[in-house]
Amino acid sequence: MKGSELRELGEEELEQKARETRNELFNAKVKHATGQLENTAMLKTLKRNIARIESVLGERREAAK
Repeated sequence: MKGSELRELGEEELEQKARETRNELFNAKVKHATGQLENTAMLKTLKRNIARIESVLGERREAAK
């Protein structure tokens, strides 16, 4: 997911997407620990997506001040 796509979403949508992505990351970590995860690069991608979402949320919170 690109930053420009994230900036188009509302704050509630971003927070929901962050929760969903964190849940996906947790599930991927469990699968990785049990040896069931085939695409280990997905862990890195999910972490980056969470960071992007948090960055956009941080920008909006700073702008609101």
